[in-house]
Order: sequence, then structure tokens, then C-alpha cells
Amino acid sequence: MSDVVLYEERDGLAIVAIDRPKALNALNPAVLDGLDAAFGKARDAGIRGVVLTGSGEKAFVAGADIAAMASLDAAQAEAFARAGQAIFDRIANFPGVVIAAVGGFALGGGMELAMACDLIVAAENARFGQPEVNLGVIPGFGGTQRLVRLVGLQRARELVFTGRMVKAPEAKELGIALEVVPAGEAVDRALAILATIATKGPLAVQYGKEALNAHLDGTLAEGLATEAALFGKCFATSDQTEGMAAFLEKRAAAFTGS
Repeated sequence: MSDVVLYEERDGLAIVAIDRPKALNALNPAVLDGLDAAFGKARDAGIRGVVLTGSGEKAFVAGADIAAMASLDAAQAEAFARAGQAIFDRIANFPGVVIAAVGGFALGGGMELAMACDLIVAAENARFGQPEVNLGVIPGFGGTQRLVRLVGLQRARELVFTGRMVKAPEAKELGIALEVVPAGEAVDRALAILATIATKGPLAVQYGKEALNAHLDGTLAEGLATEAALFGKCFATSDQTEGMAAFLEKRAAAFTGS
């Protein structure tokens, strides 16, 4: 798959791990390409759930590789940002559920990568932040947009303007992290959540994700229209027939994803 991004399938789920622990899993072009390839492979394999994590104990992703960015001119920097945004958007719109299992630092591009996932499980040693202002720049991989949607405009402003780090308990309180678990247990907890989701109707979960994501790019009216259309689409599936029959017959549903 990649020298810097590991891919493993386990019980119908996938684990994608950025593997640059000596560099605190910093993002560079090779990592971005590896992430794109890994999620493409998961999509082609019909994987319904992905855990995204970083190797080592110190960092999920400590940020973008500063050495790789320092010499960029304005046009090159914009192109780099657009390339990263495109890959993160493909992760955000992956048909299955993506959970970031965050231990250690998730800073700059690392926090942006985590926020591109559907859910974030944070180890108790996790640290989140958008410290780009300390380098004389701003977040470029979607941080200014996704952070607002998670924590609201005023708090997003504070975090972007100050660049301060947020510890795991505060991240949960602010709505950045879903929950906090002991160090070293984030991946297992993320897999457990995905295992629960895997018992539900596959198409219903996929359509639910599409409907939830619809609010990001449009008005309430447009989001409601998308929701209604996807709700109707569910009723053209075998899973809807089976799910409702199972409920009425007081038995477990046997979903097929069709």
C-alpha cells in the first residue's frame, strides 16, 4: 500500500495507520497520497467502517511537515492546501463510517484530518489544536471550516487566533471528541463502535451519513430536501423491508446491504 500509511482489514473493517512515528506522523505528500490510496482501497473493497490512527504513542498526527512547506511560494502553498482539502473531503465522504482514534498530538493538519472523520475517540493523553498562527499561517486543510461546525464560530475563532492546545477532557466538552478513553485504548474502542454500527442496515447508515453531511454545504431547506429524498430512497431497499418486518415479528434483522 505505502511505506508511510499502513492498511489492514479486520472482520470487515479496516484500520488505516499513518506510520511515521519518528516524525510524529507529520503529513507530507507521501502521507497524503498514502491516505488517498488506502481509502480508495477500502472503498473498492466495500469496507463499511474505517479506524484512522497514527503509529507510536506520541502523536496521531503532529501537523504538516514544516520542512516540506517552508520553501513554498504563494501559488504552491495554495495548490498544496487544495490537494490536502480534496483528500480530506474524500475521507469525509467515504461511504462507510470513519472514526479517528487519537492518541497524543493532533495538531494543525492532524486536527484537520481528525475532524474530516465522522467521529473522534480520544485517548486521555490526546492534545488537539490549530497552532498555525505560531508559524505565521492559518489552517489550510479545512480547519477553519470544520472547526466552526464542531464548536461554533466564537470558540473556533479563539482556537485559531490563539493556537492553544486543548486536552482530551476539554475536547469532549467542546464537542471535538465523542469520548475519552484510557491511553492505548482508542483503536479498540473505535473498533467496538464500528462493530455496533455494522449490525445496522448498511444502506441506512450510508444514507444517514449523506443526510447529516448535507447541512455542511447548504441551507436548512436544502438539507431537509436531501433528508426526505434519502428517506424515500431507503424504502426502495430490501433492508427496509427486512428491518421493519423483523421489528414487527420481534426478531433480529438480517440486513444484506441491498
